Amino acid sequence: MPPTVVGLFTGLLLGLAWVVGGFDAFVGTAVLGVVGFLIGKVVSGQLDLTPYLGGRGQGR
Repeated sequence: MPPTVVGLFTGLLLGLAWVVGGFDAFVGTAVLGVVGFLIGKVVSGQLDLTPYLGGRGQGR
């Protein structure tokens, strides 16, 4: 799916959350969306968090 379509659907869902649940629901939806995006990047191997999570260092 092209990034523009993903961005369109993301915007529509955030707008719907804002209309239905108010600003708190909008912020909660946006935060959970970012968390899901980051988890997807980690699972696909595009983001490595071992330096931040205390993983093994290089050369040890």
